[in-house]
Amino acid sequence: MNRPLVVIPSVVVIALATLVAAVGIGSVSLPPGSVLGAILHRFGIAGPVDASIEAIVWDLRLPRALMAFAVGAGLSIVGVAMQALVRNPLAEPYILGLSSGAGAGASLFYLGFLPAVLTTAVTLPLAAFAGGLATMALVYGVARDRDGVSVTRLLLAGVAMSALMASVTAFVTFASPDPNRLRAVLFWLLGSLSGARWNQLLLPTLVTVGALVALTALARPLDTLLLGEEPARGLGVPVERVKKVLIVLAALVTGVLVAHSGAIGFVGLIVPHAVRSLVGVPHRRVVPVAFVAGGTFLVWADILARSLVEGQDLPVGIVTAVAGVPFFLVLLRRHKVPFG
Repeated sequence: MNRPLVVIPSVVVIALATLVAAVGIGSVSLPPGSVLGAILHRFGIAGPVDASIEAIVWDLRLPRALMAFAVGAGLSIVGVAMQALVRNPLAEPYILGLSSGAGAGASLFYLGFLPAVLTTAVTLPLAAFAGGLATMALVYGVARDRDGVSVTRLLLAGVAMSALMASVTAFVTFASPDPNRLRAVLFWLLGSLSGARWNQLLLPTLVTVGALVALTALARPLDTLLLGEEPARGLGVPVERVKKVLIVLAALVTGVLVAHSGAIGFVGLIVPHAVRSLVGVPHRRVVPVAFVAGGTFLVWADILARSLVEGQDLPVGIVTAVAGVPFFLVLLRRHKVPFG
């Protein structure tokens, strides 16, 4: 039996069922029929539904579920790209400091610590992108020498930059004179999807889908990068150009997603490994399946975050960290973690 032919449609079906479940689960439980009816009614396909149900589905839960899916999908495929770039299965935006850098850039903007001349020309996603790009470029530059990328230096540089960017964020947060903004930023930095609305969905969706298209087009170069830079050059891959594209793309996607959902870690670590165990190493399969699986994973993490403590909406980053840290430690413990 051809496993990918079974896995790919299965993850799509599971994703659709997960979105329906996410909209139905909450303080007011809704059966799948009511959820689908409220959605179809908006498109003129189904008949009238109760106004309160329509408001719960369309105004509150559906945009949150779609935001969770977009963020999880984007972080997952960025994790795939980072692991191919440095040829190390421990790489992902959170561990390499990319998320922390994006969070620092966003915090500086949100709390008004950027110069006025920049504030008028920069948006929150752009500030997050710049912070993530600067952090990733520095981490990669420290880890790289003429023999390639040192895994040890990469992880140590990522840890150091994460700590530095977290310190920058903590400083500007506690220096803020507005206590309401302080509480909002602290909750946001742990990762939260509670404020998701329809008017916020467009940019994360466009960036994530754009990254999916770009990484799918780069599937062959990503495959050859796993062999090493010299073999990749021998096969005609423009290695330096591909690396620059991957770094900028990772910073862009992570920056935009962090600006909308806060720093959510370990999605880009867990999902790519699970996907490779199901569909193998080729990126023409890994990238699209990781996209769908990552979105599904974060939707379920968000369901847990708003269901674990009655009457409270926990930051979703807590749930992903609880799942991701043990996974990371197991990988770190292993002497060799191959891609195949």
